[in-house]
Amino acid sequence: MKRLVLGLLALALVGQVSAAPAEMFPARTVRLIVPNPAGGSNDAAARFLAEALSELWQQNVVVENKPGGGGNIGTQAAASAAADGYTYLVSSPGPIVINPLLYKKLPFDPPRDFTPVALLATVPIVLIVNPGLPISTLDELLEFARNQSDELNYASSGIGSTHHLSAELFKKMTGLKLRHVPYRGAAPAMNDIIAGHVPILFDNLPTVIPQVQAGTVRALAVASPKRLDSLPDVPTFEEAGLAHFEASSWFGVLAPAGAPTDIVSKVTADIERVMSNPRFRKSLEATGAQAGSVFGAEFGRFMKDETEKWGDVIKSSGISIIE
Repeated sequence: MKRLVLGLLALALVGQVSAAPAEMFPARTVRLIVPNPAGGSNDAAARFLAEALSELWQQNVVVENKPGGGGNIGTQAAASAAADGYTYLVSSPGPIVINPLLYKKLPFDPPRDFTPVALLATVPIVLIVNPGLPISTLDELLEFARNQSDELNYASSGIGSTHHLSAELFKKMTGLKLRHVPYRGAAPAMNDIIAGHVPILFDNLPTVIPQVQAGTVRALAVASPKRLDSLPDVPTFEEAGLAHFEASSWFGVLAPAGAPTDIVSKVTADIERVMSNPRFRKSLEATGAQAGSVFGAEFGRFMKDETEKWGDVIKSSGISIIE
């Protein structure tokens, strides 16, 4: 009987020890690594999350920007971080979905090195043109492009960006012949659209809204399932006549592989709780983003679908592999 009692006590203590990390979490500062410079949409979403989780946990949650290498530097830093549940990556699709399709060698493998936590936000992509073009609808753009003796140029924020791949998907689905003009970032691409140097651009909603409102660009369609409150007069591609065309940028939260499952489960549940808060959702919407709605393994399946989708586009369009 004495041995039985001692054994039960030991089991109880083991249970308490194993449960302690999640029950005590977070006991210190939590890091959110953003593989982009400060000031962008991904950074803004991460900072909204950090503020909300700090308030919920009554513990510091800090954003660390580690830009460079197309997002690979910060992603590698997160993959190499201690898998203790105190470091997370907040990434756009570039480093974790697109770059593995483009780079021959990477120091990380997203499915192997990360555990999916949550789709934090999505940002619809909008097709815009210079307002000097005699084009107000998607049909008019298609007709205009097909009647040109030479290929029309389209701008992007760089090779392999969601803007670039969205345009290539558009080409694939419409059969248009368009010439890619890559820029070093979204800002110079937008500047040349406004100046009329390049006529066409697929860009993120937050960047597009002020230019549409100012009349410096014209929006033809949004690549989202339904119309956007921020651009109520702009049809979806489906409404404009191109069925099944959807494209977006998005931001997801991932933990280094091997992080304690109980802590990751708690963080996932707490992020879901934060994202259901109307104040948090409004903060995202003010930037043109929309709160995500998939978590854990479902977010993992979402990333797999995105990898297959953009992999098909990269293969069919013959985009060069980046060394």
